[in-house]
Amino acid sequence: MPSRPTIRDVAARAGVTDMTVSRVVNRSGPVSEGVRRRVEQAIEELGYVPSRLARGLRSKRTLTIALVVSDITNPFFTTIARGVEDAASDQELLVMVCNTDESEEEETRYLGMLAGQNVDGVLLVPAKGAENACALAERRRLPLVLLERRIPGNAHSLVHCDVRSGARRMMEHLLKLGHREFALLTSPIGLTTADDRVEGALEALKGTGGRATVFSERLNRETSGKAVERWMALNPRPTAIFALNNLLTIGALKALRARGFRVPQDVSLAGFDDLPEPLLENPFLTVVSQPSYEIGKAGFELLLAEIANPGFAHREVMLQPELVIRDSCGSPTVFE
Repeated sequence: MPSRPTIRDVAARAGVTDMTVSRVVNRSGPVSEGVRRRVEQAIEELGYVPSRLARGLRSKRTLTIALVVSDITNPFFTTIARGVEDAASDQELLVMVCNTDESEEEETRYLGMLAGQNVDGVLLVPAKGAENACALAERRRLPLVLLERRIPGNAHSLVHCDVRSGARRMMEHLLKLGHREFALLTSPIGLTTADDRVEGALEALKGTGGRATVFSERLNRETSGKAVERWMALNPRPTAIFALNNLLTIGALKALRARGFRVPQDVSLAGFDDLPEPLLENPFLTVVSQPSYEIGKAGFELLLAEIANPGFAHREVMLQPELVIRDSCGSPTVFE
């Protein structure tokens, strides 16, 4: 079997020094355009592949980062992961993905393992408060950037979306359609994203005469049926259901259909976060869509800055959601 071409082989083919090849490969120094083209042509002809291990040893980095999410089965976090991976691939970095299942204990355990593996940095979607995980990262001087969920009083860089305004805009849309009785389906109170969405929705009701019943148990797409049964028992029954995350939206839609309710003919259903088309027959849901892919990319860029500069001033990046109006919401007057 022929040996793999080396940087020395590339240099000989291009008629340059090893250092010049290194500068072209790592984009680390000035090289004329003509020399760059000769080196790149030699790389292509020889099939030379730079050694990540050698680069890591020289820079004292592992060229690996970690993404720790709270629920990898949630399409929202899957799309964040895609944004991180695409951005990392452009920089020739590897991404390890860890799933905590919303457990703070698992979150802390993963942070300890990752610090022991000497990953260059961590992107973290906090399970809840993340105090232990953040403290561990600080002790180990591990660059850490938070995604999606705020931690009050925490000083780490953060990339998230203005979910409060997104929830408020959705409720304003439903109010314009004529709805005044609402059911809000949310994950447990205590997560900042859940709290912000509920608060934004309730803000929109002030002075309108509208009322909302909040279901805040630990709901998911399997248990949303219980929330729908409680919605059915209310008097008056809310004419609009606003599910404040995409798993709740999927569960609520399935539960409504299983009980013979049509959307939107019998009840309007709005959601938070868009859904991949394969999860539904067609994309008909009205939703607040967060730029999840962009959250992942922006988080990676912040983490890269913190890795490169330990004195980097922590930043907060807030992206804006989009109100996507489709066919799952209508006027309540047609239901009566």
